[in-house]
Amino acid sequence: MQFGRKLRLAMTIGAVASSLSLGLIAPTISGAAAPSGTITFAEGPGANPNYIFPYVGCQFFSVDNLNQFQELMFRPVYWFGLAGSSAVQYKLSTANAPVFSNGNKTITINMKGWKFADGQTVDAEAVMFFLNMYKADPTSYCGYNGGFGIPDQVKSASGKGNKVTINFTTSVNPGWILYNYLSELTPMPNAWDRTSATQTSNCASGAYGAASTTVACKNVEAYLDGQSSKTSTYTDKMWQSGVDGPWKLTAFDSLGNATFQPNSHYNGPQKAQVKFVKEVAYTSTTAEENDLQAGKIDLGFVDPTILTSPAPSPGKAGPNWGQLASRYNIITGSEWDFNYAPFNFSSADPKSAAIAQLYIRQALQTAVDQTGIITNVDKGYGFPIYSPLPPNTPSTISGAVPNPYPFSLSAAKALLTSHGWTEEGGVMTCTSPGTGATDCGANIASGYTLNFKIIWASGSPALDDTFNAEVADWAQIGITFQTSEDTFNNVISDCSGGAGYEVCSWGGGWIYAPDYYPSGETLFTPTGGFNVGSYSDPAMTTLINGTTFGTAKLTAYATYAAKQLPVLYQPQAVGAGEIIKTLKSSIGFTPNPLENFMPEYLHF
Repeated sequence: MQFGRKLRLAMTIGAVASSLSLGLIAPTISGAAAPSGTITFAEGPGANPNYIFPYVGCQFFSVDNLNQFQELMFRPVYWFGLAGSSAVQYKLSTANAPVFSNGNKTITINMKGWKFADGQTVDAEAVMFFLNMYKADPTSYCGYNGGFGIPDQVKSASGKGNKVTINFTTSVNPGWILYNYLSELTPMPNAWDRTSATQTSNCASGAYGAASTTVACKNVEAYLDGQSSKTSTYTDKMWQSGVDGPWKLTAFDSLGNATFQPNSHYNGPQKAQVKFVKEVAYTSTTAEENDLQAGKIDLGFVDPTILTSPAPSPGKAGPNWGQLASRYNIITGSEWDFNYAPFNFSSADPKSAAIAQLYIRQALQTAVDQTGIITNVDKGYGFPIYSPLPPNTPSTISGAVPNPYPFSLSAAKALLTSHGWTEEGGVMTCTSPGTGATDCGANIASGYTLNFKIIWASGSPALDDTFNAEVADWAQIGITFQTSEDTFNNVISDCSGGAGYEVCSWGGGWIYAPDYYPSGETLFTPTGGFNVGSYSDPAMTTLINGTTFGTAKLTAYATYAAKQLPVLYQPQAVGAGEIIKTLKSSIGFTPNPLENFMPEYLHF
């Protein structure tokens, strides 16, 4: 879940219980027959799309809203990800490659002149619409990171015709700006530039940074956010007039079931090859698996707990579940993300004093048996995670980051007893308060107990088994947890609540999209757009700045993050996707590491 930032977030749909979205390479279709047939796609359990406006706040910044819903309709300035690649794809972008000049202080973007569904050109003004809104109200967009990139380092921006010019206050790292900030920009149509059903505005056409533009854009944003909260409006003329992608939404219900049809105005290279795409909502993995057994789903997933044979190696699929083997092919891959559960450092939480102690976080991390969970719960469909870098991060970005806290319950318990804790009634209790090397630490009084709360997303047996195993192991070292579950969409909000937990998990960590470069400003700086645990460390911020404002590799930052534990690293389960055997692609099926859903490349 992108969360899937973007993670999104996303923030991603819990990979332990999501379909692997398919971004497939295929030749451009020329003179093809009229689209026919229907593709059915299973949404993750409880992870139904529930926000349509591309200017997205963190509570909605997830794979199910962005990669697998909005982006079928609304294409960004620059598209990333295709087949097994997470790289920029200029052929699928609404603009040509950006041009850097003036010592990397100026960027020129030339739009290709695609069309929105209502006939308006996807031009510079459509991009300025998003930029003006970003400048007017940056904190409402989950990609915003105070002091970084767009808009905080932008000196001026303007657009005319098909050309957008952005001037920065300082030289910027071209790759970082492209992959983490230009990637966020989504052109928006004039049909959305309104404050009511009958009143238009001038957010799109206003001067960048002008006071009048700020007022206009905030009013427009308030109206569009309100409309986006009403799922009954999603197929309305206003939203669908802004479609410039290959699909338009023709049906949507309050459960999240969605029907798409081809957008006849799409100017991109790959046109739709089927008549309908239906995304089907589920509340549990079991319900989706029942529909797979009945042959009702074309693209789905299975929880790895039901597989009787393990994956031969990470990223490789093993034998399929017997009930599906005759009808479906099983696939898996490596995703551009890392899995974690945020710690709660917020002073609003009564147990934040304990979470602030590195040795307590070390004890919790050392008691996580990632290898055992991947083997026994995920049946080999997963990767261990020891830092914020995705599995298989290329050496051009970062050197290797070793695991600083290998699994050991005895070592984990020793970390606590050596810092003034005594186990009483099965719970570690502070018996040596103070700030010395062998004391419990600041703001921890005598009698303080290591009794925490954890919440995770419901609907996935594998996720339940993962945290039940971890809670049991934590109990063995004297740290007890009160457990609770909620829907994926609710847990995203719960994790940002401030006082209701010490550890939380929506089930899939963070996918690096639409900020594709795996730097840490979003997650681990005080102004980061998705720093849900309120983590703050000046040394961490300095290392992050070296990879963003400077050109340093991610090695030092990632190594520090591995040791300092701003989050609880979790085994990264990868989806066990199911594809019905009658579905075709000209070159085969490759899971997309960004979890993009691109059904225009599929046909029967």
